[in-house]
Amino acid sequence: MQLTLLKAKLHQARVTHSELEYEGSCAIDADLLTQAGIHEYEQIHIYNLNNGERFVTYAIRAQAGSRIISINGAAAHKAAPGDRVIICAYAVLAQQELVKFKPKLIYLDADNRVKRTSDQIPVQVA
Repeated sequence: MQLTLLKAKLHQARVTHSELEYEGSCAIDADLLTQAGIHEYEQIHIYNLNNGERFVTYAIRAQAGSRIISINGAAAHKAAPGDRVIICAYAVLAQQELVKFKPKLIYLDADNRVKRTSDQIPVQVA
């Protein structure tokens, strides 16, 4: 059996640009891509906390250290500068790979600086 699991997450990234006329994709600071283990051209899912939009695109590299999160092409209709988004990448794993698998969770501040990292999401309590 194969399962699709969360591989990486950039939590509460702040959209810095929205470029309708740019070739479709999401440009992400190269340092953030590296830290999260997201590859250029890898499929990503974006969840917009401001308006509830959920969409799929692919990651491209923005200048390292720029803290850019740019939603491009048709997806630019789904996010605006200042919106908070969650950017996720997923992996398909075989049952035997689950034992040692840990996601890379990157939590960002309002300026897209890393606040903290983790490899697990806390248990939700009532």
